[in-house]
Amino acid sequence: MTENTQIKLFEDKKIRTLWDKESEEWYFSVVDVVAVLTESKDAPAYWRKLKQRLKEEGNETVTNCHALKMPAPDGKMRLTDCLNTEQLFRLIQSIPSPKAEPFKLWMAQVAKERLDEMQDPERGIQRALAEYRALGYSENWINQRLKSIEIRKDLTDEWKKHGLKEGVQFATLTDIIYKTWAGKTAKEYKEYKGLKKENLRDNMTNKELVLNMLAELSTKEISESNDPKNFSDHVKNAVDGASIKAAGNFSHKWNVNKLICSHLTMLTLKVKVVRPEQIRLLIIWGFRGRTPKRCKGLCFFGR
Repeated sequence: MTENTQIKLFEDKKIRTLWDKESEEWYFSVVDVVAVLTESKDAPAYWRKLKQRLKEEGNETVTNCHALKMPAPDGKMRLTDCLNTEQLFRLIQSIPSPKAEPFKLWMAQVAKERLDEMQDPERGIQRALAEYRALGYSENWINQRLKSIEIRKDLTDEWKKHGLKEGVQFATLTDIIYKTWAGKTAKEYKEYKGLKKENLRDNMTNKELVLNMLAELSTKEISESNDPKNFSDHVKNAVDGASIKAAGNFSHKWNVNKLICSHLTMLTLKVKVVRPEQIRLLIIWGFRGRTPKRCKGLCFFGR
């Protein structure tokens, strides 16, 4: 476990946290969380009693509790019980404290929203729009981000159609796409941007979103064209799809417009059929502020 211990504030209370780079998980000191939620004068004793009760009830939260070294009040590194975010939410549900109620109500609301979104995906889109706006993203960025989600889903649907599995295979191909156009794997890219659990694409610039959309769109189109037979074929498609020489090192010598034109040219050489409406849309993204009519002269790719 590659660890990074930090002190975080919840209201005015200190909570010891630890970031595990390998699993990309935050771990929280249970005693610190219990102290905040219960306002107990002896949080360690409270946790020992609660832990014993949960064990007797067969609660897996305690069974999976991690003993990790964190700085103690005396300054020394000592073992303390820690839980990740999901486990911590389960623990909060077991604490009979009025202060824990806001957490429980919040979790119930989140669960309801997710169930509603499963039945009506449009709700998820509207929620995402509202959240992005609340975070201060521009309308232009939001539109590109939502389009990137659609393109990503099209690509993963294509992979699923060929029998690829979510998890290692999807992650491997995604890393290849990132590595090819950005020079970094997803994990390296997040470290470069100083991200922990935050979504990488939510922290991309307009330029990065466009480049990644182009790479994933062309990977899907190439896959549809050559019908890959094995994982090695998919790897080659991912490399080809993201292989814009300029985008491999999107330096300041290139602007987005040149990169898009370069990529579209390469795309039409590798793919027999490119839907014109996709090409027009991509060009419009790159030449922001220009209407389809004014971009008409550029839409000769794929015709």
